[in-house]
Amino acid sequence: METEQQTAEIPAKPGSLVPLAFLAILTGIGAGAVGAVFRLALDYGAGLRDSVLALSRGYEIGGLLLAMGVAALATALSATLVRRIAPMASGSGIPHVEAVLDGELKPAPVWLIPIKFIGGWLSITVGLALGREGPSVQMGASLAHLVGRVFRRDQADRRSLIAGGAGAGLATAFNAPAAGSIFVLEELVGRFEPRMAVVALGASAGAIAVSRHITGDAPDFSVGELVAGGIGALPLFLVLGLFAGLLAILYNRSLLGTLVVADWIGGPVELRAAVIGAAVGALAWTAPNLVGGGDNLTQMTLNGQLPLMLVPLIFLIRFVLGAASYAAATPGGLFAPLLLLGSLAGLAFGSACNVTFPGMGLQIEAFAFVGMAALFTGVVRAPLTGIVLVVEMTGSSALLLPLLAACFGAMLVPSVLRDEPIYEALRYRAARRVR
Repeated sequence: METEQQTAEIPAKPGSLVPLAFLAILTGIGAGAVGAVFRLALDYGAGLRDSVLALSRGYEIGGLLLAMGVAALATALSATLVRRIAPMASGSGIPHVEAVLDGELKPAPVWLIPIKFIGGWLSITVGLALGREGPSVQMGASLAHLVGRVFRRDQADRRSLIAGGAGAGLATAFNAPAAGSIFVLEELVGRFEPRMAVVALGASAGAIAVSRHITGDAPDFSVGELVAGGIGALPLFLVLGLFAGLLAILYNRSLLGTLVVADWIGGPVELRAAVIGAAVGALAWTAPNLVGGGDNLTQMTLNGQLPLMLVPLIFLIRFVLGAASYAAATPGGLFAPLLLLGSLAGLAFGSACNVTFPGMGLQIEAFAFVGMAALFTGVVRAPLTGIVLVVEMTGSSALLLPLLAACFGAMLVPSVLRDEPIYEALRYRAARRVR
C-alpha cells in the first residue's frame, strides 16, 4: 500500500545500488539457511508427533490424556515465549513486517529469530493448523534488519533489505523464488520500486541457492498431467473464483471474529493457548492426518486421493481448526493452511461440476489446483503472488488461463463487497489494541 510515511525511500547516491545488491544476496543466504533449517526441523517434528501418537494409542484413555497434555504444555510454552520475550512474534508476523515497512512500527530485534523459530516449531509440531511461511518471513525480515545495522546502511536501504529478507523467507518456505520476489512488490510494498525489485530478486536468489542445497530442489507438491477442459470449461473456473471470493470473505471474518471472541473471554494467553493445544492434541490422537500445516492433505487433494464424501467434513474441520490455532497467539502463518482449504474447495466444486456436466469430461484435480490460488487471492488480495506461488510449488504451468479467470473472480467479489484483505485487517486490529 502506497503511503507517505517517513520511511519513504531516500534518494540513493549514484553507485550505491551495487553494495546494496551484494547485501541483498547476503541477506538472502542467511534467510535461506534459517528457513531451510526451520523446514527440516518441522519435518522432524511431524515425524516425532506421529511416533508419539502411535505409541500413546496403546494406552487408550491414558494415551489420549497424554497427547492432550503434551500439546497443551507445548502450546502454552510457545505463547509464554512470545508474551515474555518477543510479543511481535505472535501469529503470522507478516502484518508486523508491513507495518515496519510503512513506518508504523520499529523493526523486530534480532532475538525475535530464536523465539519465532522455537515457538513456531512447538506450535506446528503439536498439530496447530499454522503455516511455516509466517515464521520464515518474519525471521528473514529480522535478519535483514540486522544486516542493515551491521553494515551501517541508511534508513532507505534498511527498508529495502527488510522487504527483501521477508520475500526470501517466503521463497524458502515454499521453494518458490519468483513468488517471494513478487510478494515483496505486490503485498509488502504495494507498488513497483526498481530499487526494491533488485533487492527482492537478489535476496530470493540467494535464499533459494542455499535452501535447495539443504532441502533439495523438488517442488513442494507433485501433480500429474493437468487438463483445463477446453475453452468451454473456462466459465466454470470463473465461477470457482467467484465462489472462492465468497469463501474468502467468510474465512477473513471468521478468523477475525475468533480473535474477538478470544479477547472477550480474556484470561492469561497461556491458558488460552493450553486449551486450544489440548483440543488439537485430542484431534491429533483421533485423526492425525487432519492436524498440522496440512501439506499431506493438500498433496492427497491434488492427486484426487481423498474420498469425495469426506471433503466437506475435512474442509469444515480445517476451517475451524485454522481460526482456533491462530487465536492461540503462537508463531505460525496462514498461507499453508489456506492453500489446503483452497484445494479442498476446488475439489468439491470440480466434483459438483463433473456431476452437473458429465459430458465435459472435467478433471476435478484441475479445480483443486486452481482453487488453491483462487482462495489465496480472495483472502490476501495478491493474485500474482498466488498464481506464481501455486505454479512454483507444483512445477506445473498448464492451467494459466483458468488460474487467471479464477483469480479474477476471487478478487472481484471481496473487492465489490468491500471486505478488507486479511493482513490489512490484522494490522488495523493490532494498531487498535496498542492504542
